[in-house]
Amino acid sequence: MPKKLKSLLQIAIFLSIGLILIWLVTKNLTDKEKEDIKDAFRNAHYWLVLPAMIIGIASHWARAARWKLLIKPLGYSPSVLNTFFAVMVGYLANLALPRLGEVSRCGILARYEKIPADKLVGTMIAERGIDLICLIILMIVTVAVQIDVVGQFFTTRIWVPLQQKIAHAGTGQMLLLGIIALVIVIAVYFFFKRFARSKATITIRALARGVMEGILSVGKMERKGAFLFYTILIWTLYFSMLYCGFYTLDETKHLGFKAAMAVLGFGSIGMIVTQGGIGAYQVLVQQTLVLYGIHATTGYAFGWILWLAQTLLVAVVGFLSLILLPMVNNTNRKPAPAPADLQQ
Repeated sequence: MPKKLKSLLQIAIFLSIGLILIWLVTKNLTDKEKEDIKDAFRNAHYWLVLPAMIIGIASHWARAARWKLLIKPLGYSPSVLNTFFAVMVGYLANLALPRLGEVSRCGILARYEKIPADKLVGTMIAERGIDLICLIILMIVTVAVQIDVVGQFFTTRIWVPLQQKIAHAGTGQMLLLGIIALVIVIAVYFFFKRFARSKATITIRALARGVMEGILSVGKMERKGAFLFYTILIWTLYFSMLYCGFYTLDETKHLGFKAAMAVLGFGSIGMIVTQGGIGAYQVLVQQTLVLYGIHATTGYAFGWILWLAQTLLVAVVGFLSLILLPMVNNTNRKPAPAPADLQQ
């Protein structure tokens, strides 16, 4: 299948999932409920979105600084500005095609900082793994501190459906999946053994070594305390951005830290499920806020306000980063020595 057609299909599939979720939520809304959503948008205090967006930019800067710490054990020290630009362009690319952002940001930093892209991919994988651990910890803490509110939601909407899917899979299906996985591993092993000296095998092994080196950079960091600080700072800023967002609506401004933790956790899952979080993010924010007594229509409108603010931030700063990257790097590039200097 041609790459362009494959990319278009991926965009269509992930975007369709989001649009279907939007349709499922809105198709049964009464005229009054539609009017309630419009009222929530009309009465929102949009000026409070600005400080939330500033906090969002700070979180992305902290992510860039943390990424630099992961890269340094590899023997490279990119500027935080270039790393920040690469992160923002990556987020922008994710709006167009799922997971394209990870590849884009590695490619951009590799281009402007002359760092092997395969090693950057390894650091990116390590970073994503750490963020996944943070999200899991956040979910566990959120459920633990308010088991009466969030625990039931987590159990009925996530844990039970997951158990049912595993149970319905059956022993035969699980065994078949295990056999398929084993066959793939054996096939890959014999392929590399049979064509050990081929150009393709050498290239793949070099890529794998680079990726592994990037992943292992976590253990080689000298400033592990700084890495932990930036990790905590990133999620604290995410939390602060969302908490600030509560004040955009009169109906949500009374919500406290526990509600913010729940919305951050479940909303983060929504951002992963569909392209750019469209559809899924709004629904999960809505369903989470219902647990805290917020009307479904208000929660849905709030989800859209948060999503639009984050998407606008990524779009604006991402495009600016694309424009500024070549300008900043051309300015910072050292001029070539004059012929007279070479002769001396």
